[in-house]
Amino acid sequence: MTDFSTIYKLCLLTVTCCIQACSSSSSRCPAVECWLVQDHVGRRGATTQEKSLLHIRTDANSRDAASEQIPSDINPDRVFFITDPAATLCHQSLGPPTRGSLQKAQCEISPFLHQPSTLKWVAPLTVTGFSPVYLQADWFSAALLGLNKQLIISSIMRSPTATKEPNVILSVRSKTVSVQARLGKPVLLDCGFWVDPSSPLSGSGFAVEWRYQFRGKGRLVLAYDGKTDRVADTQEEGATLDFEGLHQKGNASLILQETKVRHSGTYICTVHLPYLQVQVAVELEIVEPPSLSIHPSPLPLAVPGQTLVVQCEASGFAPLSLELSWEFKGADGKSRPLESASVTGHRQAWDGTYGQSTQLELDTSNLGTGGELTCVAVHPGGTRRASTSLSVIGFGSPSIEDSMAMVGVALVLYGLIKVVSWTFSSSGTDVADKVEKKEK
Repeated sequence: MTDFSTIYKLCLLTVTCCIQACSSSSSRCPAVECWLVQDHVGRRGATTQEKSLLHIRTDANSRDAASEQIPSDINPDRVFFITDPAATLCHQSLGPPTRGSLQKAQCEISPFLHQPSTLKWVAPLTVTGFSPVYLQADWFSAALLGLNKQLIISSIMRSPTATKEPNVILSVRSKTVSVQARLGKPVLLDCGFWVDPSSPLSGSGFAVEWRYQFRGKGRLVLAYDGKTDRVADTQEEGATLDFEGLHQKGNASLILQETKVRHSGTYICTVHLPYLQVQVAVELEIVEPPSLSIHPSPLPLAVPGQTLVVQCEASGFAPLSLELSWEFKGADGKSRPLESASVTGHRQAWDGTYGQSTQLELDTSNLGTGGELTCVAVHPGGTRRASTSLSVIGFGSPSIEDSMAMVGVALVLYGLIKVVSWTFSSSGTDVADKVEKKEK
């Protein structure tokens, strides 16, 4: 009995150690290679870039042997030990590239200058006008883009003066770095933030701002003062936030209830704390495939050697990128492209969508008895096709089916002629017999 108890205790101890080891391994955050970007001393407007390394941990007191290893190409003074209790920076997409990854993670860290905002929906956060002693430290901002653009994060970090051990105070992240949406459908642009609850700034309120930019032009989409629970008067129609989720979970995602072509562009989500602000950018593209129509449809009957003019109209598509072509499938079931087509320029409709057409001069000389004519439109939103049938009559070389039909018709006609001839012959014989009898 004693031996069994000892074995049981040993097994339990082994299982416990394994669980702790696996838990420690799974909670370990990846070391992130980063560029330290700073202003160049003595050269106004110039910056310098140096390789740096970010060791991420969720507990300030945890440090393993791996964090003590410094690559030979990185200056030890450029190694940062960052504490991130929310583990936002521990995402797997920020680690080393995996097999099949199109891109590696990107990272920049730079000194951050804190200052109060002059925006009217942010001003209530710094109404006292006095900078707290808490701000007297070294501040850094970090921007990270995950593997294959799975995640984008921006963080503000506070480090005790002359140390390289900053704590994350504010993080903003988005899992929708690039979004495609259909025209007229609702779309959600993801943005979430986390504030260190131990920071004196966390109890002073927050503000959220969404801005739109496209080709150098911008506009305010929505601004919200979380301290006074007020939305700015400049809110764009159809744009809203989940205000309950915003206060409870830091969900600052923008909801566009009905997308239009003009919504394509860059959206910037900015979160403000007193004296701090951080932002991420999300790309939205409205992708709507074209509607196709062929004119005339149906096509008129044609004779060999006749030229038919056929037009295909593509409408209601966005963005501009579109390729139009023609295909013909004959009676043998084989398709082949038709090259003698012209394409018009783009036209823009009232709703911002585009239209384009292609015209085909169709020579029926080499089309046999006809077949199926198809207009093909290749677009980022998908490939679309429109088809119509073509019949060519009076073709000089009859097919086997036509020949058999002609033989059948000839046999029927021959039979009818024989019947009529026999009928008339019988009728003539009867009349002659009756005349002969009368004469007698």
